[in-house]
Amino acid sequence: MKNQYFKTTDSLLDICTKYPETIKIFVSNGFKQLEDEAKRAVFGKSLSLELALKMKKLNVDTFSTLLIEGIDGNRNSVDGDLNQNSKVQKSDSIHVQGLLPCPVRIPLVEGIDAFIDEYEKNHENEIIYDLKAASMGLDWLIDDVINQENTDNLADIFISAGFDLFFDDKLMGKFKKQGVFKDSTGFKCLNKDFDNDEICLQDPEGHYSMIGVVPAVFLVNTAELGDRPIPRTWADIFKPEFKRSVSLPISDFDLFNSMLLHIYKAYGEEGVRGLGACLLESMHPAQMVKSHTKKNVRPAITIMPYFFTKMVKVGGPMVAVWPEDGAIISPIFMLTKKDKLEKTQPVIDFFASKVVGEILSHQGLFPSINPEVDNRLPAENKFMWLGWDYINSNDIGALIKKCERIFNKSIQDESFANLGPLNYMPQK
Repeated sequence: MKNQYFKTTDSLLDICTKYPETIKIFVSNGFKQLEDEAKRAVFGKSLSLELALKMKKLNVDTFSTLLIEGIDGNRNSVDGDLNQNSKVQKSDSIHVQGLLPCPVRIPLVEGIDAFIDEYEKNHENEIIYDLKAASMGLDWLIDDVINQENTDNLADIFISAGFDLFFDDKLMGKFKKQGVFKDSTGFKCLNKDFDNDEICLQDPEGHYSMIGVVPAVFLVNTAELGDRPIPRTWADIFKPEFKRSVSLPISDFDLFNSMLLHIYKAYGEEGVRGLGACLLESMHPAQMVKSHTKKNVRPAITIMPYFFTKMVKVGGPMVAVWPEDGAIISPIFMLTKKDKLEKTQPVIDFFASKVVGEILSHQGLFPSINPEVDNRLPAENKFMWLGWDYINSNDIGALIKKCERIFNKSIQDESFANLGPLNYMPQK
């Protein structure tokens, strides 16, 4: 992606000053100091972008791409959400808010605009949406909306992926406990890929809706693999031979936090430590598919959203592997306010529709939960899912923080390299 905005030798302060929209990207990717203006002036002035990213073990090209996407998205006048800024929210307006997966954001926004044009021909109330690219993170919402106690500040419909926002008792979880949300998609059963003898994504308590999922799969560099066997399961990547050989999508918080939770449930603390032990570096998926061209660091395995596997060059050394024990999923949730369903139902029906489902599934490789959509997946492709019983019986926000501590310690702990092989048998 062409970078006309900054150099990697520019200081963090210079970049944040010229492009304030990047602050939320920095903050959502671990640079909390940049959120405060005084700390930003001190901390940001002393570090170049390149040095700061190396300290965080983040790929420079990858993170630069995130910043460029954020700047472009904020300044591109054709972006759908910018066209909404001229609208003033009225008491009877329908407010839609959240994040959309970057690969399908443009076709989804186009679909939303077309739906609104038809909707407003027959309805007096208007639809206002603020749907940003997932790479922007949620910090723009948390302080002003989610951290507040007043449910009136919440959008009528909220869409985003991941677990931490929706189940953390300090965030959306507190509203769920108040009975604010209700699943109104009306599906008696979900897509067969997500409603069968092995998995069921439908919330038994009827609070949360989903429109699709982001699956995590393996991309194996066979040239870098050597005589090591191709990993077929999640437990395989924890084996000693793959230590410091795996690239993880750490900057993709929604997917990475989901990975931590699923690994912890299946393999316990040892599994999370194993995930840290196998880490070579963090890369953006767009960089992962080209990682075999890197001169120095070449991961043998990258874990990435399924979407990016279609960028792999046929006949090259990169081979996509769907884990035999299931692709870990980050659900794309849709939360709808129970007391607004009378006016929002047509909009809910649109987001839960086959049209949106096929955009997610066919254009983004984000399988849809709509039962009418053919996700075009082989029958043997399974999914790994926490399960509603596990979600409802655990403090998910606290559990994510615990997993992060274990993961980070496993990276920093020099003595970890001297430990013998660990037992990664799945926990009951």
